[in-house]
Amino acid sequence: MLDSIQISHEVKSILSPKFAFAHNVLPIDIKNFTLHLAVQNQDDLKLINDVSFETGYEIRVSEFPADVILKKLKELYPNYSNNNEEIIKESLDSEQSNIEFVNQVIANAINLKASDIHFETLETAFRVRYRIDGHLSEVSNLPKQRHLSISSRLKIMANLDISEKRRPQDGRIKFIYKGHNIDIRVSSLPTGFGEKIVLRILDKSQLKLDLKLLGLSESQYKILTKTITAPYGMVLVTGPTGSGKTTTLYAALKQIHSIEKNIMTIEDPIEYNIDGINQCNVKSDIGFDFAKALRSFLRQDPNVIMVGEIRDRETAEIAIRASLTGHLVFSTLHTNDSISAITRLIDMGIEPFLISASLKLIVAQRLVRTLCSCKVLKRNLTQEKLKPHEIGYKNVGCNSCNNTGFKGRTSIFEILEVDEKITELISNNVSVTKIREAAVMQGYKILREAGMEKVRDGITTYEEVLQETML
Repeated sequence: MLDSIQISHEVKSILSPKFAFAHNVLPIDIKNFTLHLAVQNQDDLKLINDVSFETGYEIRVSEFPADVILKKLKELYPNYSNNNEEIIKESLDSEQSNIEFVNQVIANAINLKASDIHFETLETAFRVRYRIDGHLSEVSNLPKQRHLSISSRLKIMANLDISEKRRPQDGRIKFIYKGHNIDIRVSSLPTGFGEKIVLRILDKSQLKLDLKLLGLSESQYKILTKTITAPYGMVLVTGPTGSGKTTTLYAALKQIHSIEKNIMTIEDPIEYNIDGINQCNVKSDIGFDFAKALRSFLRQDPNVIMVGEIRDRETAEIAIRASLTGHLVFSTLHTNDSISAITRLIDMGIEPFLISASLKLIVAQRLVRTLCSCKVLKRNLTQEKLKPHEIGYKNVGCNSCNNTGFKGRTSIFEILEVDEKITELISNNVSVTKIREAAVMQGYKILREAGMEKVRDGITTYEEVLQETML
């Protein structure tokens, strides 16, 4: 049947002979903006989608034996028929190079302790960037035509639909690096020039789940440990995305974990699996959200509950009532400082008396880069009346820190202990200013003040603190 089909020059020229031979695919006809293809496997969605993407046509396929397609291809492209084996080998080599390239990019990122890898399709190029210590830097810039094959490789690794390029997708990759299993979260997003794929590296071996190692001052550590060992109440950790909130909560849970406690978490998604703790994922597609999970948790005899984030009034109310009925509740909010968490809950519609009765501690935090050992002193510290930007050390750069002057990150914390005075002020729904004044009287320090202590100690720079904090 295929032998008798007459294929016009216009149709024949739609695909290059190299592509046609490499994939054993034959363009047959075009009708109503639909390209009719002869393929050896009609379930090869990647091939069908790639042809559609490259040609701009809707695709209809008919399945034929491979040798029948190859025979017709040799008739259509006689000058290429003798090179067919070489072209197929070239295609296989190209596929292998993509596998090796992706594996190398991921391995290098893990070695450099990157938190994220960005694969970005631009107008004329395909770019790869690493986020290291919170900052993005370009590590590779490839010809744009490689974006399809590399994106497809990443999707295959993450068990995503390689034919779906119009909708965002999420998946996970299990990557083995130096004998260790590394969990990688994958997110694909359609953009104007093609898909952007971001990999979040979740390397448990790099996770510091020890409260003493997070950057708390001695007094902050004492307040936090006293609160998280209480039998009930609510502890909130606030800050923007990527400020280390989840790590702080995990470290707190690990510190209080024991065989005598039933600890349960609801997260979106679970970032790290903690031994001995019951962790659940939000599943929006079936309506299993934070609020529903909390209701279910209360029937599971919990001692400690962690809610990944309080996003709405319903979740806030259930979490607060749980903390008032003998449970210790941890959660996060997106606010700029600790005191703003109180007004955020009130804005959600929570009564001030419920907030004051349940809330025991609010922690605000940021991540700042720590100086490498190549740092140099800015000024003589014995000098008086130094300006803030003249205090401490400055970053220099060496091979060890990849010439950035920084190596790793630490947290700076702002901790508000909700004592009797603060409780009374919240109940009376007083202004944030009044609460802040009372907090200062009990030794409360804002984030920038906590950061400046680390500047003076030579841990980070004034510029880092200035960038990550607000007055």
